[in-house]
Amino acid sequence: MMLDGKIAVITGAGPGLGRTLAALMAREGADVAVAARSADTLDTIAGQVRAEGRDALPVPTDIADPAQARRLAETVMARFGRVDVLVNAAFPGSHRRAVLDMDDAHLDQWRRSVEIAAYGTLLACRHIAPHMVAAGTGSIVNVTSMSSRSGYAGRSDYAAGKAAVHLLSHCLADELGPSGVRVNCVAPGWIASDVLDDWMRARAEAENTTFEDVQARDTAAMALRRIATEEDVARAIVFLASDQAAATTGATIDVNAGQHFS
Repeated sequence: MMLDGKIAVITGAGPGLGRTLAALMAREGADVAVAARSADTLDTIAGQVRAEGRDALPVPTDIADPAQARRLAETVMARFGRVDVLVNAAFPGSHRRAVLDMDDAHLDQWRRSVEIAAYGTLLACRHIAPHMVAAGTGSIVNVTSMSSRSGYAGRSDYAAGKAAVHLLSHCLADELGPSGVRVNCVAPGWIASDVLDDWMRARAEAENTTFEDVQARDTAAMALRRIATEEDVARAIVFLASDQAAATTGATIDVNAGQHFS
């Protein structure tokens, strides 16, 4: 197993990628602490981890709150005594609004989105990485996005937040490398989901065509002619978290089925 006996922490462990990743990490041998704002979601994910025969620790956390980020690190250390892997995946849904159309409420939401992605990742690393440094080993994997290097109209909050995490990861890789701690990114493109299907259906209706036509056109533009799954993204994260990537730091793995080359 790729993570046999390791202790992993996942921030932003929501019902999509976070749930899939936590279960995969458990199957690969890790005990998993999961952090997000929704206690109900965390309890469900923790149950799936335990069903794989591993220990789980749900910790309700607003990762952009300094006190809660510190408490997360303290809670995990009190339970497990160490952290081998930290995965930062927290980000709220984008509100899809052009900058010039934003009112005060949208501007506040924009700031909050970037705070959760960038400042939240910074706080998680600030409070958990020192324990890795003390141990002389550890792996941090930050989930960014294809959008961190390619912005689109109406998604400036998402692009800015993910781009900040992307370059923060480079800085941390340089800072923590001498202590044996690796920092890398996984950058998904589109991920197959009901949300993506709903967006395609809305586009089909606006274009007076069918969902199947829109889906076929979109996948035809991808080198692998398919849309990546949560499992695809999770496996890339597990690879970077594992000792198989022992000499890899400051890197980004794109998981977008050839939707975008960088």
